[in-house]
Amino acid sequence: MKMKSLLAVMLLALGVTGCSTVKKVVYRIDVPQGNYLEQDKIDQVKVGMNKEQVQYLLGTPVLRDTFAQNRWDYVFIKREGYNDPIQHTLLVYFNEKGLVSDIKLDKPLSDNTAKSE
Repeated sequence: MKMKSLLAVMLLALGVTGCSTVKKVVYRIDVPQGNYLEQDKIDQVKVGMNKEQVQYLLGTPVLRDTFAQNRWDYVFIKREGYNDPIQHTLLVYFNEKGLVSDIKLDKPLSDNTAKSE
């Protein structure tokens, strides 16, 4: 009888471990990737600035399209802990003189995304 009880407890314990939440208990660092975008830096980019000024403010773009030489793509992806990654894309367009003609940010930066730790 004692052996059956012990075996039942062991099987129950083994079954419960399959339902554990250990994955969420282990700390997972925030991982920023790409160009780290900050709202104050984006706000400083103005129409009429040249490429060197934009690169000084935002850094080297992640993408320079071979077929669209007049567009720079800045991509920022941040994964906080176990949350889904958040991606932001900033497109800077230049005219034929190499001056900024348009700036497009796909979605506003959240407070959590814009702050560094």
